[in-house]
Amino acid sequence: MPRRYRLHLAAACADGLRIAVVHSLLGLDDVCPVTFLDPVPDCPDGGHSALRPLYEASAHRYPGAAVAPVLSDDWSGRIVSTHAADITRDLARHFGGGRPALYPCGAESETEAVERMCDGIGQAAQHAGSAGGGVPERAAALERLLDSLGSLERWLVGRDHLIRDHITAADVELWVTLVQLDTVHRHHLDADAVRRVADHPTLWAYARRLTARPAFGAHLDLDGIARRHHARCRGLEAAGAAVQILDWAAHAARSA
Repeated sequence: MPRRYRLHLAAACADGLRIAVVHSLLGLDDVCPVTFLDPVPDCPDGGHSALRPLYEASAHRYPGAAVAPVLSDDWSGRIVSTHAADITRDLARHFGGGRPALYPCGAESETEAVERMCDGIGQAAQHAGSAGGGVPERAAALERLLDSLGSLERWLVGRDHLIRDHITAADVELWVTLVQLDTVHRHHLDADAVRRVADHPTLWAYARRLTARPAFGAHLDLDGIARRHHARCRGLEAAGAAVQILDWAAHAARSA
C-alpha cells in the first residue's frame, strides 16, 4: 500500500547514500517516504535516538544500537529490514514496479561481481591508509586498489554505464564507492597515492556524469560526510587530504 512503508536514512553513510539514490531513481517519494537522519548518530553506541522506538517495538528490550538504515512499517510501527542490500533490492522489485530495471534479469552475476569489486576497493583503500599496518602491507593494499581502478578504467572506455546501456544498481554501487574513496579514504593516503588514484580519467569522468544527475548529486551531503568521518575516524590525516580528486559540489550543483 502507498505510504505504508518508510525509509530512515543518513545520506552521509555509504549505505544510506546508496539507498537514497535507488529510491530517487525509482521515483518512490509518493510510495515510500524517507526520513533523513543527522549524519552523526546522537547516541554513544553509534545509534540514532529517533530510531529507538522502532527497534524497541520490533524486539522487546532491544539491547543494541538503533542504527540506520531502516525500512519500517508505519502501520505496525515496526522494522521490516535493516539490511542495506536487501532494502535496495526490495525497493526495486516490490516498490518500483521493475522500472527502471536497476537489477536487470540475467545480470545478477554481473551486479554481484561489481558489488564484490567495490567492497574490495573500500577495503584496499582503508588498508592503504591505515596507520596500524606496516609499509609493505600498505603498499600491497594500494596496488590492489590501483589494480581494481585500472580494470574499471579500461572497462568504461567507450561506455556510459557499467553493465547495461542504462543506469543499474551496479552504477549506483560504483558511484558511492568513488564518493567514499575521494571524500573519506583519501584523507589517509599520501599525496602520491592520491595522484595515482586520480590518474584514471575515464573512471572519474564517469563519476562526474552521474553526480550531475539529480538522483545522485542531490543526495551528496559533503559536509555531513566530513562530519561523520571526523566523528568516527581515529586514523591520522595524511598529505592526500589536500589533493581533492573531484569538485563534487560543483558538479552536483549543476543538477539542482
